[in-house]
Amino acid sequence: MKENFSSILKAVEKPGRYCGGEYGQVLKDKDKVRARFAFCFPDTYEIGMSNLGIRILYGCLNREEDIWCERVYAPWTDMQAQMKQNGISLWAHESGDPLTDFDFVGFTLQYEMCYTTVLQMLSMGNIPLLASERGEDCPLVIGGGPCSYNPEPIADFFDLFNIGEGEQMLVDIVQLYIRMKEEGRYTRAAFLHEAARTIPGVYVPSLYRVTYHEDGTVEAYTPVYDDIPKRVKKQIIQDMDKAFFPEKLVMPYIDTVHDRIVLEPARGCIRGCRFCQAGMVYRPVREKTPEVLDAQARALYASTGYEEVSLCCLSISDYTKVDELTDRLLTWTDPNMVSLSLPSLRVDSFTKELMEKVASVRASSITFAPEAGTQRMRDVINKNVVEADLMRAVNVAFDAGKNQIKLYFMQGLPTETHEDLKGIADLAHRVVEAFYANPNHVKRAPLVTISVSPFIPKPFTPFQWEAQDDLDTMLAKQEYVGECVTDRKVRYTHHDGEICRIEAVFARGDRKLSKALLLAHKEGFCFDAWSEFFSYQKWLSVFARSGIDPAFYANRAFGRDEVLPWDVIDCGVSKAFLWRERERAYAAKTTPNCREACSGCGANQFGGERACCPKMKTE
Repeated sequence: MKENFSSILKAVEKPGRYCGGEYGQVLKDKDKVRARFAFCFPDTYEIGMSNLGIRILYGCLNREEDIWCERVYAPWTDMQAQMKQNGISLWAHESGDPLTDFDFVGFTLQYEMCYTTVLQMLSMGNIPLLASERGEDCPLVIGGGPCSYNPEPIADFFDLFNIGEGEQMLVDIVQLYIRMKEEGRYTRAAFLHEAARTIPGVYVPSLYRVTYHEDGTVEAYTPVYDDIPKRVKKQIIQDMDKAFFPEKLVMPYIDTVHDRIVLEPARGCIRGCRFCQAGMVYRPVREKTPEVLDAQARALYASTGYEEVSLCCLSISDYTKVDELTDRLLTWTDPNMVSLSLPSLRVDSFTKELMEKVASVRASSITFAPEAGTQRMRDVINKNVVEADLMRAVNVAFDAGKNQIKLYFMQGLPTETHEDLKGIADLAHRVVEAFYANPNHVKRAPLVTISVSPFIPKPFTPFQWEAQDDLDTMLAKQEYVGECVTDRKVRYTHHDGEICRIEAVFARGDRKLSKALLLAHKEGFCFDAWSEFFSYQKWLSVFARSGIDPAFYANRAFGRDEVLPWDVIDCGVSKAFLWRERERAYAAKTTPNCREACSGCGANQFGGERACCPKMKTE
C-alpha cells in the first residue's frame, strides 16, 4: 500500500470501508500458502460485509491450510478518484496486496446491475477485462452466485463460473490449481479444460462455441472438447448439517446493512412461485436440524457479541421445525437480551405465537408480500395464498398494537389486466378497513404502504419465456395504480421502471451484450444499481452504438423451442416442467407445494438429507 494511504483516508467518506485490520479477519503467511484467492463483492463494504454467502465461503477457503482467501469491495466514487490520482491499484483488505498478486479473483454476482462495477474493479486491479487477453501470470477470474445461472452477458470477462453451491466446488477448483502447479503441468488452458472436465458445476465459457440464427437467436452451444459436458449441471450440498458454517465472523468497523448473526435453517423453497428464480434454482429444499442451528448461533454469539439472530431462508415458516428451533434459541437469547428475527414469514403462516417470539414484529411496521391484488392473479403466479390469509395476518398484527403494514406487489405479470392492477389499491384499502374494524386497534391512525415492482422475467422460471412490458406500458401501469389509491392512509411507492428494463436485458441476454458492457465501462459506468449513478438514456446510447436492440431481450416473448441463452446451464429443474407451469399459469391453475405432492420438476435427482420432496432420491 502506498505510504500516503493515511492521508487519502482523511479525504474520503467512511474511511472505515478501506482500513482492513478488522477483528476476526484471517491472516496467513503468504509465503507459506500455495494459492491466494481474492473474494470480490461488486458493491460497497457495508453491503458486502452483510452477505452470508461471502461469510461462508471466506471461512470455507481459509480453513484449508494451503489457501488464503481475502476480501475485496468496490471503492466508492470518492475513493476511486483518490486511487486514480495517487496511482493505487485495487487491493485486498487483509494483506493490502494488489489483485495482480493473487491466483484467483472471484466475484459473487448477486444482481445484474453490478456488471459494470465488476468491470470497474477488474480495471482498478490492472487485470485485462477480456478473458482472452489474460496471460499465464494473470489471476484466474471466477464468478458465482445467482446471476451465474445466466452467465452469458458477462461470459467474455470470466475464465470460469461456479454453477450451484460453492462450499466444496471452490475448494476443489483451488486444490486442482495447486496440484497442477506442483506437478508442473499448469497452463491456463490446461487448467480450465481439466476443471471443466473433472469438477461438476464448473462452466468455462471459452470452451463452448456459440452460433446464432440469422434472426439473432441462439442456434447452439457446442463444447470444443468431447470430454466436457454439453450442459453444465449445478453442484449442491447434500447434507446441510455437515456443510461448513463459520463460528467466527469478520467484525466491521462501521455500520453495515445487516449487522447481526444470520443462520441458514434451510436452502431451497417448496412453494414454486412462477416468477421466482431462487425458488427454482435452489431446489431441492434441504434443512438443518435445530440442534446444529442452535450450536452455530451460540458459537457466533460467543465470538461476536451481536445482539440479533436472524433466521434467513427463502421461507422460514416452511422450515419444518421452526417452533422447536425458536424455542431452543429463546432459552438463551432472551436472557442475554438478544433479539430473534424471522424476515421471511408467509402470510398464511403468520401466527400470534410466532409474533410474540420474534423481533421483526416488535417494530411498528410489519411487511407481507401478497405479490398480486386479485385472487386470479395470485393463482396465475402460484402464490397459494388467499385474501383471508392476509387479513388474518394483519389482524394478528393489529391485535398486538401495530398500525403500519407494508405490502409488496408486482406489476406486469403475464395475463395481467387493469382489474388486477386496481386490485392492488383495493386490497390496501381493505387492510385500512380491517384496522378500524379490529376492536383492539391502537388510537394512532393506520398507514398501509404498497410497494410495486415491475415484473422482470428471469431464467429458470415458468415465466422465462415471457416479454417484459415496454417502458411506456410499465410507466402507464404505475400511474394507473397511483390513481386507484384514493385513501390518504395508503402510501404508494414503486421501483424505477427504467432500471428494471435494463436489468431484464441482462437477465435474458447472451454473449453479444459484452460489447455494450465494454463500451459502458469505457464511458465510466459503475454502481448502476444505485439510482444516483444510473442513466437510462446513457444505456440506450450505449446499446445503439453497440448494435444492440434492448427490446430483443427484454420485450420479446421467447419461443417454446428456442435455444435460450442459459440453456447451456442445467439447474436441475427441467425445461418441460417449467413450460407445464407456464401453461398452468395461463389457465390460472395452482400447483401444490413440494410437501403436498411432487410436481415432477426434476430436482429430486440430486438427493439430499432432510429434503422435502416425496420422491427424493435416497440411494
